[in-house]
Amino acid sequence: MYRFFIACSKGLEGLLFDELQEFNLSHVKQTLAGCYIEADLQQAYTVAMWSRLASRMLLQLGEKEVSSLDEIKLALTQFSWSKVFDANRTFVVDFSGGNDDIRHTQFGAQLVKDCIVDNFRNSGFERPSIDKQDPDIRIAVRVHKDKLTWSLDFTGDGMHKRGYRLQQGEAPLRETLAAAILVRAGIKNELEKDEPVIFDPFCGSGTLVIEAAMMAMDHAPGLSRAHWGFLFWHEHSPQLWHDVLEQAEQRFKEGKKNFKGHLKGSDNNPHLVAKAKDNAKRVLLHEVIEFEVADATNCEAPAESGLLVCNPPYGERLGEAVETLLLYRRFGRQLKDTFQNWHIAVLAGDEQLLKRLKLRSHKKYPLLNGAIPVNLALYDLTKEQPDFAESQADDLVNRVKKNHAKLSKWADKEGLDCWRVYDADIPEYNAAIDIYQDYVVVQEYAAPKDIPEGVANDRLWFMLESLSSALPVSEDKIILKRRQRQSGKQQYERQSQDSTVLTVNEYGAKFEVNLTDYLDTGLFMDHRLVRKELLDKCEELDVLNLFAYTCTASVQAARAGAARVVSVDMSKTYLKWGERNFALNRLRGDYQFIQADCFIWMREQRGKQLFDVIFLDPPTFSNSKRMSGTLDIQRDHVGLIKTATGMLKEDGVILFSNNRKKFRIDTEGLDKAGLEVNDQTQASIPEDFKRHRGIHHYYIISRA
Repeated sequence: MYRFFIACSKGLEGLLFDELQEFNLSHVKQTLAGCYIEADLQQAYTVAMWSRLASRMLLQLGEKEVSSLDEIKLALTQFSWSKVFDANRTFVVDFSGGNDDIRHTQFGAQLVKDCIVDNFRNSGFERPSIDKQDPDIRIAVRVHKDKLTWSLDFTGDGMHKRGYRLQQGEAPLRETLAAAILVRAGIKNELEKDEPVIFDPFCGSGTLVIEAAMMAMDHAPGLSRAHWGFLFWHEHSPQLWHDVLEQAEQRFKEGKKNFKGHLKGSDNNPHLVAKAKDNAKRVLLHEVIEFEVADATNCEAPAESGLLVCNPPYGERLGEAVETLLLYRRFGRQLKDTFQNWHIAVLAGDEQLLKRLKLRSHKKYPLLNGAIPVNLALYDLTKEQPDFAESQADDLVNRVKKNHAKLSKWADKEGLDCWRVYDADIPEYNAAIDIYQDYVVVQEYAAPKDIPEGVANDRLWFMLESLSSALPVSEDKIILKRRQRQSGKQQYERQSQDSTVLTVNEYGAKFEVNLTDYLDTGLFMDHRLVRKELLDKCEELDVLNLFAYTCTASVQAARAGAARVVSVDMSKTYLKWGERNFALNRLRGDYQFIQADCFIWMREQRGKQLFDVIFLDPPTFSNSKRMSGTLDIQRDHVGLIKTATGMLKEDGVILFSNNRKKFRIDTEGLDKAGLEVNDQTQASIPEDFKRHRGIHHYYIISRA
């Protein structure tokens, strides 16, 4: 009898235990992330061939209590490795765990490798070679607390590798998880019917429906594997293994012949459907699975009843959230309308997405898809579903429609094609909604601490669902940004790799906006009237734009005919963006773009350069590594303004703005510095931002 540890993904231990019971083993013990078993050689081969849920099968070679690195070396060097495999075979070591002496798995693997090699040499054999890519033998060693365990990886590669999935989609579902989903979904009950029907409308590269077909036709999961870890093990019995292999082939032949049901997979991506067909062909199941290109939200049920199992997109990347949300909503309607009398199993990455189906589940299971927490929900549509009435929050839809009707006319008159249509007008729906031509950008604000996260999410999802009916916008042009409190440079970091870049118009100027890559789009629309003031009053003047961002204020000053425009910012990325804005407006002249810490640059240039207008729009807070210190605008604004005054002509003005909600300008401190403050905040807030109190503060500052 041999002792094995049968590993599985966390959360599948109970299912694995039940599966192992079917092999008539004398001893099975469930533990964390797997089960221990005792088996003879034929039973071990059978488990390796037939387990659909196990991820690895480790044959224990030895274990020892150890308290030091020397004891680990001694135990592994004295073990007779030549009784496990020949010196002419390649091997690799997988190391896990650790202790005070072994803190890195790479160091642990190297240590074990050296011990094995030393043992072979000390026994008079040649030195075996390492092969990390395709080893003959794989040794697994674990140190946990004071226990050292070393094992032979009996199956070699992970047991999820069935030999059919050479091609996969972008978010592959591991085969062992797919099998577990099917078990949880009740495939056993479906297969007991005379003509079972199993359908996956989001089949991707076909994993779920292929695993279902293997179960339906008694196809052993290990039947198509090319390599096994025990083939070069000294105690391997080719005859016993041949018997297990031959029996599996015979069972598949009979199972395929006797199957009378219907297996179907579909996906809206033709490329993935082609991959699924190729994958099915490798396990000789292409003739018994129907694949087609189809939209899951508009598919027909292939029979009056059956089992539908699917793994829809999770919407992990920024910009996908709205599309995924609406996909689930439409799919839920399709299930309710078309799949009565079916059993449904949906694997989703978020509980909120499952809620969008508007169906009541009778079972839910938390699982892991790789490192991603997921939820499997089961729905019985053979029973009457409760009527989930749509939310009665008509106030939100009516408000957005009313705002759009009013503000769209105003924006057309002003020559604007980007503007704010909603800004937390109704406190329960705490987000801003901006129009950018035919796109809509939804920016969620952080919910108050007394609002549960689930409630806040439900409100956000309802808002997103409502937008396509409240606004004349296509669903695929709704972009969500979750604007929670940012620390340091987070607000400036790239959020997405899939860019949506537009050129928008503002009072005759053209600006590049990026709707997806960053939390901000490159255009602070609430400062529109401040920029217009630069457009109206800067002819023949020297203008300095500090904390210039994408230089939109500089563009308007240049369009006004400013004699000189200097833009200073720490970000090379944003200054390059600013240069593109100048190019869009065909501006050529004395325009400078300077990458520098604004504080340091002003001190260096004091007495060297003077300006008629200094536009000063600093961040509320910054601790960028490029700065010499931190910036807190409430604490530091007097010093910042006084420093800027050193570059101001005698009759010049500083246009000072910031977005700190509760900002209070220190008029007394500025008065002592000989500066006069003219509060123009209310006059500077445009029509589409008047609903948001404290969106920004704006002052014109001059020498007294």
